[in-house]
Amino acid sequence: MDTIYATATARGRAGVAIVRVSGPAAFDAALALCPNLPPHRVAAVRRLTWHGELLDQALVLTFAENASFTGEAVVEFHLHGGPAVVSAVLCALAVQPGLRLAEAGEFTRRALENGVLDLTQVEGLADLIDAETEAQRRQAVRVLSGAVGTKVDGWRHDLIRAGALLEATIDFADEDVPVDVSPEVLGLIDRLMTDLGREAAGVAAAERIRDGFEVAIVGPPNAGKSTLLNYLAGREAAITSDIPGTTRDVIEVRLEIAGLPVTFLDTAGLRDTDDPLERIGIERAVARAKAADLRVFLVDGEPVPGLSPGLEDIFTLAKSDLNSKRVGHAISGLTGEGVALLVKLIGETLQGRVASAGTLVRERHRLAVTTAIAALAEARAEVVRPDSRVELAAEHLRRAVRALDALIGRVDVDDLLGEIFASFCIGK
Repeated sequence: MDTIYATATARGRAGVAIVRVSGPAAFDAALALCPNLPPHRVAAVRRLTWHGELLDQALVLTFAENASFTGEAVVEFHLHGGPAVVSAVLCALAVQPGLRLAEAGEFTRRALENGVLDLTQVEGLADLIDAETEAQRRQAVRVLSGAVGTKVDGWRHDLIRAGALLEATIDFADEDVPVDVSPEVLGLIDRLMTDLGREAAGVAAAERIRDGFEVAIVGPPNAGKSTLLNYLAGREAAITSDIPGTTRDVIEVRLEIAGLPVTFLDTAGLRDTDDPLERIGIERAVARAKAADLRVFLVDGEPVPGLSPGLEDIFTLAKSDLNSKRVGHAISGLTGEGVALLVKLIGETLQGRVASAGTLVRERHRLAVTTAIAALAEARAEVVRPDSRVELAAEHLRRAVRALDALIGRVDVDDLLGEIFASFCIGK
């Protein structure tokens, strides 16, 4: 396998830049720049030279094969972060035999191929790099730590146990089997189907943590929707005006609410109008509001045309700064009155929706688990038949095992790898 190298930090000027080298020639490449490498996993300052010229004084780290991120011999140079320094070190590595620049995600792909990470951990690493909120970070760390693989190993153990019991009845078909294995097999299958079903049901909530929620601010014209959006954003994200129909397109602002990623949508004022442009804006507003996870209705006692509220949608009286005697929850995007309570209500509502999130976090995970559940259902049907066809039941259990193996990347995932690693940067 080639030895690869790349910067593991973002491009541009910085205090520190890291260049990573991984592969069979990693130590030789490092020795060409630094004849006195430190012991493995011991960071030490070393002079990096090339053809007698000092390139930098860098912190150097070495990792032995099977004791590194990629599972290969790895060297890291922690350089001063000037672009010229990084470029000089990369140029010195480029001319060494057996080395080439890494492709996007290649370090992580080697970690997968060498058994350091499973496929779900790779996905967790990608999510951790992209995490913007505390909930996203916690979820990504849980997946990266191997929580999915641990659960899959437990499910797989039970499936193999059930399969072994059935295989025993096949092997001793011509003899009297002293114990009826059906009750134990059915117990294992039923428990697995319950566990897998619960995990599959929690994927939608976990995806929302990763991808974020949409909250639409809706109401009639001049209800203060854009003013509220600007207050939440802390900037002039939307144009505000006393003229009805100012907002004609959907304006988006992404924020963090209760640790969750939330995109607020400022929509056109909902009313009946003959203006064709405003009517298009209203149609878009209604469509986006219906698709949103939650709607905040800014009202003034009149119903909002064209949009029916959901059970958890929030209603609040608009422009409390103009009428301090209003009864009920009222807000003002101009003064900020009531906005903190509104944000709290939104956070509590969304937190309630993600409470059901399980260990699995992607649609791919749900599909793999759903496939396993279908195979288990067929296996169960074969076991409970009067003329129990244990051979077919055992085969269905093997199908369930293969589905779970595909979940963590043991089999049948080559077509997924290109798409997954394309999201990684070169140095990861």
